[in-house]
Amino acid sequence: MLYGSIYNEFFETQLKLLPAPLAAALRFLKDNDLANHEPGKFDIKLADTPMILQVLDIETNLRENLRPEIHRKFIDVQFLCSGGPENAAYYNDDGNNIIDEDLLNTPRDILFYKNNANVREGIIPLEVGTFAVYFPWDVHVPAIAVNDKPAKIRKIVIKVPLNACY
Repeated sequence: MLYGSIYNEFFETQLKLLPAPLAAALRFLKDNDLANHEPGKFDIKLADTPMILQVLDIETNLRENLRPEIHRKFIDVQFLCSGGPENAAYYNDDGNNIIDEDLLNTPRDILFYKNNANVREGIIPLEVGTFAVYFPWDVHVPAIAVNDKPAKIRKIVIKVPLNACY
């Protein structure tokens, strides 16, 4: 998992350390005004790699109302474009989670786990301009309300094909 900000003074250095498709996705977030983009799902091509852009207008929710998720074919680049704040939980997929819903073999490429009170989750605070990059081994729970106070957010997700990065 990676976490950072497009406003960080080391952003350009960070991009140089990443595979080209992943760096291109993060560069796209910095270089484009997605706050005024129409919501929806769009096919885009960055660094000669087909990707999926999702522009989502949602509301954060209480942690207990959200399910942990993973993806196997895509790296999830999630970006808080406006609104918030938002928290996101994460933990390593150790193979001991109980599956709630498996949609991995669908275009959504998503698997939801049941919540498990015994899992030690890390929390990422997201504010406008911050991003989290989740790899297939990173269980994540996005859109958690900060201090149990729901907030409207514009969340941008770029799905980068895992196999394009190695």
